[in-house]
Amino acid sequence: MEPFDAPTLIATKRDGHRLPDAGIDWLIAAYTAGTVAEEQMAALLMAIYLRGMDEQENARWTTAVMASGGRLDFSEVPRPTIGKHSTGGVGDKITLPLVAVVAACGAAVPSASGRGLGHTGGTLDKMESIRGFTPVLSGTQIRDQLTEVGAAIFAAGQLAPADVRLYALRDVTGTVESLPLVAGSVMSKKLAEGTDGLVLDVKVGSGAFMKNLADARELARRMVALGAAHGVPTRALLTDMSTPLGCTVGNAIEVTEALEVLAGGGPADVVALTVRLAQEMLTLAGLDDRDPAATLRDGTAMDRFTAMVAAQGGDLSVPLPVGTCTETVTAEGGGVMGDIDAMAVARTAWRLGAGRSRPGERVQHGAGVRIHRRPGEPVAPGAPLFTLYTDTADRIGPALAELDGGYRVLGPGDTPAPSRPLIIEATP
Repeated sequence: MEPFDAPTLIATKRDGHRLPDAGIDWLIAAYTAGTVAEEQMAALLMAIYLRGMDEQENARWTTAVMASGGRLDFSEVPRPTIGKHSTGGVGDKITLPLVAVVAACGAAVPSASGRGLGHTGGTLDKMESIRGFTPVLSGTQIRDQLTEVGAAIFAAGQLAPADVRLYALRDVTGTVESLPLVAGSVMSKKLAEGTDGLVLDVKVGSGAFMKNLADARELARRMVALGAAHGVPTRALLTDMSTPLGCTVGNAIEVTEALEVLAGGGPADVVALTVRLAQEMLTLAGLDDRDPAATLRDGTAMDRFTAMVAAQGGDLSVPLPVGTCTETVTAEGGGVMGDIDAMAVARTAWRLGAGRSRPGERVQHGAGVRIHRRPGEPVAPGAPLFTLYTDTADRIGPALAELDGGYRVLGPGDTPAPSRPLIIEATP
């Protein structure tokens, strides 16, 4: 006879009580095995959404989800291993230059990544726009690449497979926003990576999962606590996602911008966030005497990125794809560029084909949006503001409709919105 049953556990949480540790272990294992039905888990997720979880429950839930799959072992890698995770943003190509910068400074960065869904961009979609690049690596291949190159961007595979099912169920049951479930989802996968430390980039703003600072702080606090509970030193930065990062949103177009950063150029905000996150990662790795900014100036970060891509079959000598149909939005009058709404730009890129509306759908690697004027920059009458790229001409109209109202050009009498810092705060 089973030691627990789903109806009793559902009722326990429904009534505001704590789920027992052994009950959580049984529940996740039984759900993964198909013994607990989807509707039963859906009911429990809603109970958690309404009643919450204390920190001990959250830690046990995370452990159980992590235990549903394997865990990577990098004990033989002769470098300190350090992980990074972003809660998701618009134009967030930071992982691409960051893994190379940190590797160039002497650490190893295994980055288990995913594909985009809806308005969110996927790191694997970006990397797969490089001809020949494969994200499918075995554990041995990842270890060897970390030893030789110091960086690997790969598909999560069997890391925390229970979370794949749980996330899909949360997506269709209105329970995505539960902070303990978000924290458990992120940390089950990142802890399964087996790194010596972890740095989190928690986004705040219109283009982020967390729209307000209070929720972002609580999410960061929970995830840092989960890392500590599992013996993995964890830090978090809260960063602004009201405006897209950099000047590009899409797949190949973001890779191009990442390469500009690695070549010592690129948008100031992308460079600043890359360097700050690298500093946090290197501190956790015991390498805080290294200078990450120098690796962008002297080309060593570019060398690491090129080596990583080559190790995974990619060919950077082949031009990256660009959408064959383009449309440029120009300024009706002059002034100064005001706010650009990150969500509006994200949905524009999605309409152009850069994202997907259901898992498994193909994306257009050449689709996306280029931002010609950033907030605060001068705008001349008729100047280009945005260029849209797609391979499907009839996507242009719906994309323009998404962008309409998502930005302002300020005239002489307009008051600009207060500027927001890129890096809002760090966890203590």
